[in-house]
Amino acid sequence: MNPTTAGILFLASLIVALAVVHVPLGDYMHRVYTGTKHNAVERGVYRLVGVDADAEQRWPVYLRSVLAFSVVSVLFLYAFQRVQSHLPWSLGFANVPDHVAWNTAVSFVTNTNWQAYAGESTMGHLVQMAGLAVQNFVSAAVGMAVAVAFVRGLVRRRTGDLGNFWVDLVRGTVRVLLPIAVVGAVVLVAGGTVQNLADPHTVPTLTGGTQTITGGPVASQEAIKELGTNGGGFFNANSAHPFENPTAWTNWIEIFLLLVIAFSLPRTFGRMVGQKRQGYAIVAVMAVLALLSVTATMTAQGVHHGTVPTAAGAAAEGTEQRFGVLDSAVFATATTLTSTGAVDSAHDSYTSLGGAALLLNMMVGEVAPGGTGSGLYGMLILAIITVFVAGLMVGRTPEYLGKKIGAREMKLASLYFLVTPVIVLTGAAVAMAFPGPRGAMLNSGPHGFSEVLYAFTSAANNNGSAFAGITVNTPFYDTALGLAMALGRFLPMIFVLALAGSLAAQGAVPASAGTLPTHRPQFVGLVAGVTLVLVALTFFPALALGPLAEGIH
Repeated sequence: MNPTTAGILFLASLIVALAVVHVPLGDYMHRVYTGTKHNAVERGVYRLVGVDADAEQRWPVYLRSVLAFSVVSVLFLYAFQRVQSHLPWSLGFANVPDHVAWNTAVSFVTNTNWQAYAGESTMGHLVQMAGLAVQNFVSAAVGMAVAVAFVRGLVRRRTGDLGNFWVDLVRGTVRVLLPIAVVGAVVLVAGGTVQNLADPHTVPTLTGGTQTITGGPVASQEAIKELGTNGGGFFNANSAHPFENPTAWTNWIEIFLLLVIAFSLPRTFGRMVGQKRQGYAIVAVMAVLALLSVTATMTAQGVHHGTVPTAAGAAAEGTEQRFGVLDSAVFATATTLTSTGAVDSAHDSYTSLGGAALLLNMMVGEVAPGGTGSGLYGMLILAIITVFVAGLMVGRTPEYLGKKIGAREMKLASLYFLVTPVIVLTGAAVAMAFPGPRGAMLNSGPHGFSEVLYAFTSAANNNGSAFAGITVNTPFYDTALGLAMALGRFLPMIFVLALAGSLAAQGAVPASAGTLPTHRPQFVGLVAGVTLVLVALTFFPALALGPLAEGIH
């Protein structure tokens, strides 16, 4: 079969599969987050942590719960790595160095999963299973909880209550993530993904030398790595490693897993607000942006330029022969659109325009469909900004789902949107301004700048993928990127929950002849346009200095 045809069929089958599960999974998550009964496992967890599961929380209390849980998680995971050599299944590995342990702890707790280490030679089995994989579950559940709390803010009237964080956290983990991850792990094992607790094996090579091969509980971590839009691989090569991603069809499964929850949450939103068509409008915006992105990336990698790509028939550098150029481009697009950060090809080897498309995916805010939870609340805030812009055009106070979007609401929405670009551009500027960080760059010129820009964009947007041409395992980069991850995760959550509290305190505003319909194609186009224009205005100068300059050259 022609590679282009095969790549299009690969993408089309993913779209069909996501459409099939959109309604049932979205409806199921609606029941999970709106139900009033707690199962036996959940009641046991609530008793263990001393939580009143039937008590509601106002937004400051909900936020403090999110931050307290995350701080404790960072401290635990940091300590876990620092005593690794004394733990079972350490495989003889030393304790993780302090700056790497800090970076990794923040990375996994913030759902970024940026890795400044090679997993197969740094982390023992217990740290991988009980440390990193556990955070893959709960960090994803935190994002889903915040998204659901924000939707409650749109739904509720004249109250400050947004639900109970601990209930949302436990339900998201126990009822949504765990069951799907178990099924996903079994499917991956059937496809050849490794799952064991074996010690490393030393085997002879064809050249007469030896090589140490590490196994481990890979499939169980791989499934939640993708499902929770985490991205942290068991091995340094991530999803390009045959132990993590053995075949072309497991590659399809992994892409499906990293998209499925984020593309189904708009249905949950529609059910919670009592207007399914509102959910369809949000998922339509996500789909439009995603199709634009995947088309641009596949085109940049397939319709190439240059002597070597022309001779090879495609921009094949850095791609796995098992997957091919176009399937790898689909994976790269999906992982940068969803804050996953898993890779099955080397993004640093992409064409200048292909790499620019991946950067733009993250700069948009990863809302098409975005991370588990974070994509939904990011898109809803963009919808609020859109109704404000539309309101200015017709000279009336903007409204969204019966709530007025006034000065306070717009300040919080604007802060949400602006905080990540500030972190990205400040971090990149500092790294380029001093000789120490510049010394870690293996490339100069526009491509070298693109690598630094990609690193801070990935960290601040909680993605975790990288252009691998800089040595990031240094005290500067481990510390700076760790700070970017923490600020990029929790500052937006503060603004999201504050905005949810402000909306929940309002009463209902009845629709009138001047109310902008937010379920029609016109609104879908407006939100997509506002999203792209805002990103273009914010990041275009940086892109012009990096991948665009490289492409022109």
